[in-house]
Amino acid sequence: MKRVKIIYWVATGLLSFLFVAGGLMYLLNYPRAYDFFINLGFPVWIIYPLAILKFAGVAAILSRRSLFLKELAYAGFLYDALLALVAHVMVLDGEAMPAAISLVLIAVSWRYDRKIFGAYIQQKGQYLMVNQEQNSAQPLKEFV
Repeated sequence: MKRVKIIYWVATGLLSFLFVAGGLMYLLNYPRAYDFFINLGFPVWIIYPLAILKFAGVAAILSRRSLFLKELAYAGFLYDALLALVAHVMVLDGEAMPAAISLVLIAVSWRYDRKIFGAYIQQKGQYLMVNQEQNSAQPLKEFV
């Protein structure tokens, strides 16, 4: 179990670093981000909202205050990294590797999150932690 937690925290830490660094670059080096977005064919009006959402996503994953927001953050990061990877591959600018690394880190972090904290379902307004090995579900009071 210790190895699983180490893998989770390393992957989640690196994932958080990548997305916070990206958000900071969008905010602190807007001209560079502007050029990237123009080159990739994305609208530039999305730069500031995307930066804010990157910070919010990292906060949602690390705080675990809301299971819904945590899953939404993972999904948002997945879409962001996938779109970045496809865009960089299409324009052949040689910048696809960070997006590919992000996709791997997202998958590892999400999978090991499930291994450590379990899978959750919501039923009748109550979160249940699903134990797949025992084929059972128990009420979860910790994060509700």
